[in-house]
Amino acid sequence: MALDDPALLHRATIHHALGDPLRLAIVEALALSDRAPSELEAAFEVPSNLLAHHLGILERAGLVERVTSSGDRRRRYLRLHRPTAASVTGEPAFEATRVLFVCTANSARSPLAEALWRQATTDVDAASAGTAPAPEVHPLAIEAAARAGLSIQRIPVALDQAYRAGDLVVTVCDQAHEAHATTVNALHWSVPDPAGGTIEDFDRTVAVLRERVERLARCTRPAGHRTATRTTRNGGAR
Repeated sequence: MALDDPALLHRATIHHALGDPLRLAIVEALALSDRAPSELEAAFEVPSNLLAHHLGILERAGLVERVTSSGDRRRRYLRLHRPTAASVTGEPAFEATRVLFVCTANSARSPLAEALWRQATTDVDAASAGTAPAPEVHPLAIEAAARAGLSIQRIPVALDQAYRAGDLVVTVCDQAHEAHATTVNALHWSVPDPAGGTIEDFDRTVAVLRERVERLARCTRPAGHRTATRTTRNGGAR
């Protein structure tokens, strides 16, 4: 292979970007959770100008991308560019008694995520809630769930009623994330609200959530888990 081969040069750029401990830590922090730059500044105790320098290198390597918050439009979230990062990043391990998916109305994104989680694994329980719950689940969310082989049979509930100690909280809504202080045991997925959109918008939301749910399910274990044997959906062990 020639040293000026574009694919080889691209891989070299990626490895260079990951060759710094802080940049590698940033990428690993984003493996399962989107974060605002201010959240990364606090997590790694680095000044904004230094963080901006490292983020620029990661963006130029195609590892990190920015999205605008659907809540505070002045706010940006950083997330991994999955096609580039998938082969070079590890996945952190989590222990939880339950995964709690949270959005504003608990009428589309969070109940869809809950249903997808139940489809993906039975090892850890799941629930969902809203910061300002709607009277009912959005009809198009129920229809999108059915097309994906899922079932949503629930009434939206408030976050303060649903939360339990030991929950792994996953906000799937920028407004919900920005309205509530992030806890140590929390992740954020910046997923646009499909409400008010088309049938295709709801189907795209299911697809986005499915990819993220399945990744999180692979690395989440029941709290107190100490054995390599796990029960599968068909009753076997793995």
